[in-house]
Amino acid sequence: MTLTATAPVPPARPPAAQAPAAPPRRLLARLSPYAYIAPFFALFAAFGLFPLLYTAYVSLYRVELQTPGEMEWRGLDNYTALLRDDFFWTALRNTFTIGVVSTVPQLLMALGLAHLLNYRLRGRTFFRVTMLLPYATSVAAATLVFAQLFGRDFGLVNWALGLAGIGPVDWQSGTVASQIAVSTIVTWRWTGYNALIYLAGMQSIPGELYEAAELDGASRWRQFLHVTLPGLRPTVLFTIVVSTIGATQLFGEPLLFEGSISGGISHQYQTLGLYMYEQGWGYFHLGRAAAIAWVTFVLIVLLVLLNTALARRRSRKGTRR
Repeated sequence: MTLTATAPVPPARPPAAQAPAAPPRRLLARLSPYAYIAPFFALFAAFGLFPLLYTAYVSLYRVELQTPGEMEWRGLDNYTALLRDDFFWTALRNTFTIGVVSTVPQLLMALGLAHLLNYRLRGRTFFRVTMLLPYATSVAAATLVFAQLFGRDFGLVNWALGLAGIGPVDWQSGTVASQIAVSTIVTWRWTGYNALIYLAGMQSIPGELYEAAELDGASRWRQFLHVTLPGLRPTVLFTIVVSTIGATQLFGEPLLFEGSISGGISHQYQTLGLYMYEQGWGYFHLGRAAAIAWVTFVLIVLLVLLNTALARRRSRKGTRR
């Protein structure tokens, strides 16, 4: 009789405690860019998007500055009241006129100055820094100085015109004269800023293009037309859009030129910004002022879309050629 011995089975070990799973690296890599840009969107929502939407909400009500808590539903009456107001159309026309008179010469002079600064000149760093001085100057200080220069009785501009045999001009009462004076302030402040933007765009154009054009016998003017301007097309579009937005929102220069929110005796240089300020803080109609703000916003969007469409059309024509 044979006995078979069976080895005892060792007791099962308790399962080892598993370490907590680390967050996957791929998920962190995907979420980290959103964490970096989250502060911007939070600030934009608080100080950009919310005021924009709340202004649209207020524009549908009758709200007075003295009693902002009392709101009376008006629907689109604030907008229809604007369309029946002659001063609104005057402000809209003045905004367009001052915008054109200040933007076109400003960008042309900025382009010419940038072209000169693009060459190797002595002290070009000094000239580049000087270009930013008008932009760094306070709007109030610059406007007050220009208001003295354009004075009717003792202004330096009328004195210079008198030397040329031209009689004194009332720069604050005349419609065309006052708009030219306000446009001059805007042009003086922003020409250097746009010149430096154009200069940065010119320096990004490859130098080989200029060398090839020079070998082909092209003069500096031909190089500017056929090399510089096509290379600056995106930069020019950017400055046009920014200048259009700035001209539509023009406020400080016409306000401080004479110190009146009405833009002169006959509203001859009152812009949309001044008109909105007059309705909201002059006549205390916050609902109507909010409607003006939204009309200005829609106008800016339409002008930007128009500029973009025209620029794309020109670029397509240039590509076909």
